[in-house]
Amino acid sequence: MLKILRRSLLVLLACLPFTVHAVATTPQQLVQNTTDQVLGELTSKREQFKQDPEAFYQALDGILGPVIDFDGFARGVMTVRYSRQATPQQMQAFQDSFKRSLVKFYGGALLEYDNQQIRMLPPVAAREPGRATVNMEVVGRNGAIYPLTYTLEQKADGWKVRNVIINGINIGKLFRDQFAESMRSHGNDLDKVIATWGDAVARAQESADVKAGQQ
Repeated sequence: MLKILRRSLLVLLACLPFTVHAVATTPQQLVQNTTDQVLGELTSKREQFKQDPEAFYQALDGILGPVIDFDGFARGVMTVRYSRQATPQQMQAFQDSFKRSLVKFYGGALLEYDNQQIRMLPPVAAREPGRATVNMEVVGRNGAIYPLTYTLEQKADGWKVRNVIINGINIGKLFRDQFAESMRSHGNDLDKVIATWGDAVARAQESADVKAGQQ
């Protein structure tokens, strides 16, 4: 089930907006315009990336940086309770660790992409200004459907991905729960939690796999 979850998660990357290469007026258009671009790039360099995953992760880092609200995402995972206690240096260290973990996890998932069908669903009305929801589906080779919903927020420099729900699993909440557990297990030592965040993400992946297997 972990492979299924990871292959579903790859769509977050596959559909992230390339603000430089895709001109669009809505988040829906932005996602649609860039899906083929990103997957086309992966297809043309798949063997190269498989032989040198680190180069792939570095390339993804350049892609994800402009389009994911890593600051807001990381603060949401840390929650106000802990983020207001953190120094600017600790916040930056956590954001860096958080970003590396996401890039490697999603990068590994994207390398597993095997021409699954990806369907864009009709737009949904925004519940509040400056926020948007885009829904998609991944159709596995066995016909199983894995829904994907991700949320974008409009910032001064454009739309940014803020959270994603895949096959019913809220990734932001999953990481938030994992962060709280890590704080408890490390005696509220924020520096230790930041230093071991990669291990925490691995545990979160295992937790997601268990939840996926229960569905």
